[in-house]
Amino acid sequence: MAKVSPSEIKELMKATGVGMMDCKKALEEAEGDTEKAVTILREKGLATQAKKSGRVAAEGIVTAVVEGNVGVVVEVNIETDFAANNDEFKAFVAAVAKTVIEKNPADVDALKAATISGGDKTVEEALQDLFIKIRENMVIRRFKRLEGVLVPYVHGGGSIGVMVKLDTDLPADKVFECGKDCALQVAAMNPAYLNRESVPAEVLENEKTIVMAQMAEDPKMASKPEQVRAKIAEGKVGKYYSENCLLEQAFVKDDKISVGKYVENCAKALGGKIAVAEYVRFERGEGIEKKADNFAEEVAAMAKGNN
Repeated sequence: MAKVSPSEIKELMKATGVGMMDCKKALEEAEGDTEKAVTILREKGLATQAKKSGRVAAEGIVTAVVEGNVGVVVEVNIETDFAANNDEFKAFVAAVAKTVIEKNPADVDALKAATISGGDKTVEEALQDLFIKIRENMVIRRFKRLEGVLVPYVHGGGSIGVMVKLDTDLPADKVFECGKDCALQVAAMNPAYLNRESVPAEVLENEKTIVMAQMAEDPKMASKPEQVRAKIAEGKVGKYYSENCLLEQAFVKDDKISVGKYVENCAKALGGKIAVAEYVRFERGEGIEKKADNFAEEVAAMAKGNN
């Protein structure tokens, strides 16, 4: 096995961001050939990555970015919040978002196959290189790309990302505040639908069935005529709209008016047309089943094994 100098190790560490001992072993295995050592590190990293791919990655960053009339909301997950604060991980997420804006990939697989913005490697290769440095499972989970008059909002350093698309005949800078307030509303209240027209018929039917069943179980309601109960059910469904539809929710900055009324007031004050056409809201880790203390348990097990 070839003997390698500290300067060679330092050079490889600088080029790859990998730790000293891993670089030393790779150089020795490569008989001092730096390029071959890089390949060895990547191959070993890929093997380790495959082993760690089953580990839960529910932390990470959700970001929302707009360039001109194109925007994206993207979520990239990693195992720990500590690693999510790594500057290189943050830079990777920003580059992924920019790649979506520039390349308009059809889905996550197409995104991973695309050349990353500002680089000469694919997004997947860039992720693999970053894994070698961070050594935590990372997943590009989802993205949504929009075009038009867009207003982004990122909450809590990347815990929630929102994008609001406005249909307007006014300049984008004029309607920014209105869009920002709508984005804040979406982040805070997490509406399921834009308006009552977008609520699926089966959802409404299910809601009515639940309300009618609840009334049937209530002795005071069960004795009321069917027509009266139907009327009460309609009122309760109306409440469903006001809780779950963005434009019918009470505006968080002034609960005396709805979000729809707020947007209408903005349009009137600015002398033009403004309507919320669409919105996207991603919350970090939503829907991912977290394995409690999985990382802490693994560290403890490793420490135990070293004793």
